[in-house]
Amino acid sequence: MNGSAWDEVLAAVQAAPYPVELLAPDPHRAESCLAELGITTRSWLGAIVAHTGGIRVDHGWLRVLGSGGGGLPDVMSQADPVTRWLVVGHDVLGGQFAWVPKEPGAPPTVHYFGPDDLGWLDLEQGYADWLYAVLAGSLTRFYDTLRWPGWETEVASLGPDEGIHAWPPPSTVEGKDLSKVSRKAVPMAGLVSFHHEMAQQLG
Repeated sequence: MNGSAWDEVLAAVQAAPYPVELLAPDPHRAESCLAELGITTRSWLGAIVAHTGGIRVDHGWLRVLGSGGGGLPDVMSQADPVTRWLVVGHDVLGGQFAWVPKEPGAPPTVHYFGPDDLGWLDLEQGYADWLYAVLAGSLTRFYDTLRWPGWETEVASLGPDEGIHAWPPPSTVEGKDLSKVSRKAVPMAGLVSFHHEMAQQLG
């Protein structure tokens, strides 16, 4: 595609220090997602939506959303029409990455909701910068305190729509060391809701 960012994305995928799996796109949903978002494939987000159903990064620890497929929802289905927040990815523990509009005239940045601190953190990166960093290896350090020996095999065996529910949860003192908690596969949607409900209960 002329002027598409897809070649840049592919180059980053091929240079990634951990496994990256591109899921097949849904052409019809891709077209409608691009139209609803008002973006083109010249942007990294547009290229991801047009060319993938989503991306599984680092044995499936992170799932970046595209046009949907292979068990992942499409990115527009995760949009909040009121706040205009757009969830662009989630991790295996139920954490979320959202593309968030700032003040008028300022570019959106990616924010992270972590299952360990139950709050939104502005990563101060645009979508392309965030995803480039992810594909360049940033997940290893970012999740250093949330991984356990043998996580790769455990995570790789999950479906794209599944996450790992840890009990006690990582937001508690007892759940900080994930090698010592009970872990089981659960539907991702329920896992995300669980952490947000905990955050609301804690105020």
